[in-house]
Amino acid sequence: MTISRFPKIFGTLLLGACSTVALQAAAQEGENATLADALKSGEAHLNLRYRVEIVDQEDFDQDGINGDATASTLRTRLNWLSGSYHGFSGFLELDDVTAVGNDNYNSTVNDKTNYPVVADPDGTEVNQAYVRYNGVNSVITAGRQRINLDNQRFVGGVGWRQNEQTYDGVRYQYGSADSLQLDYSYIYNVNRIFGEDSANAEFEGNIQLLHASYPLVEGHKISGFAYNLDLENAKSNSSHTYGVDYEGDFGLLNANLSYARQSDTGDNQQDYSANYYLAELGAEKGLLSAKVGYEVLGSDNGVGFKTPLATLHKFQGYTDQFLATPADGIEDLYASAAVKVAGGKLNMVYHNFDANENSTDYGHEWNVSYGRNLTEDISLLVKYASYQAHQYKLDTDKFWLMVSANF
Repeated sequence: MTISRFPKIFGTLLLGACSTVALQAAAQEGENATLADALKSGEAHLNLRYRVEIVDQEDFDQDGINGDATASTLRTRLNWLSGSYHGFSGFLELDDVTAVGNDNYNSTVNDKTNYPVVADPDGTEVNQAYVRYNGVNSVITAGRQRINLDNQRFVGGVGWRQNEQTYDGVRYQYGSADSLQLDYSYIYNVNRIFGEDSANAEFEGNIQLLHASYPLVEGHKISGFAYNLDLENAKSNSSHTYGVDYEGDFGLLNANLSYARQSDTGDNQQDYSANYYLAELGAEKGLLSAKVGYEVLGSDNGVGFKTPLATLHKFQGYTDQFLATPADGIEDLYASAAVKVAGGKLNMVYHNFDANENSTDYGHEWNVSYGRNLTEDISLLVKYASYQAHQYKLDTDKFWLMVSANF
């Protein structure tokens, strides 16, 4: 972490602490009698996550590009959570990412630009550092924190990458799962996955995230959201996004419908208004589950619908060909099937990608993954993805082997 970030972090922590003093309630069952007791009763945890990522991309030797890359990285995560004192608690989390052995890949900061990108740069950072107040029906968190909203299509932590995306600011959450829930965050800085040595390390600006959800009846929930991103150092990503989302459980079948409208804001010089649509239907029976969906990120005036804060690896294929929406938008027709086998879960997904504004056939992709717990604290994940380019980017295959351990 750079020294210049500390004043902002601690300033936010102080703001959160001061804003919640008036909300203090009597100590609840399990609370510590003194602040010293709360600190002494804190718990530390260690997580190790080792991953090998292999990329085989169509090779253009005349451009000096090596189409193959291998990234072998270890993420070491150490965190500490204090006990509770009158509803207050503190949390600190440190991450270190280190290349182990082979580093023939473009981490985005290691100057190996002749290799395909694997965005897992070396570095040690403060991943989270916050003060939290838990009230009777509300939670206030101030500082550097993880924020995942809904399925992370618009706001998430990019947990797949070794260096997580976290948010500096204040978040207020109200309600419970069986009633109205309100979630508001004011964010002044986003710590992106590229690490502090990157020119793309942060999104700075005025970011406001408002989300509300309500259970209509049992198994059916509707949500509304308004996300305002006024970014100082990434003006082309400044936008207003308003939307609604519905989730329904019909027993054997489940459905997810979503719509959003996005337009430019702040100092964004692009004049556009684009739509987002999602229709997804799933089914589960015994050991088997399946899903089919159609997702559209539209376009207007040559500008595609933007999702700069999303956990993008979850969507539109594991090879990450569409981290930025193409200028003509994108339509993703996908289907998946999963089965529980050998103590784990085998999953297969097919994507077909087309432009939204014209007849361009981008390509298609197959994804296969298998994950299982080896012990209570150790898990294994194997993934393979193959993108066949038609009229967009390059044929790309990727393979991952990942082992995680908690202590």
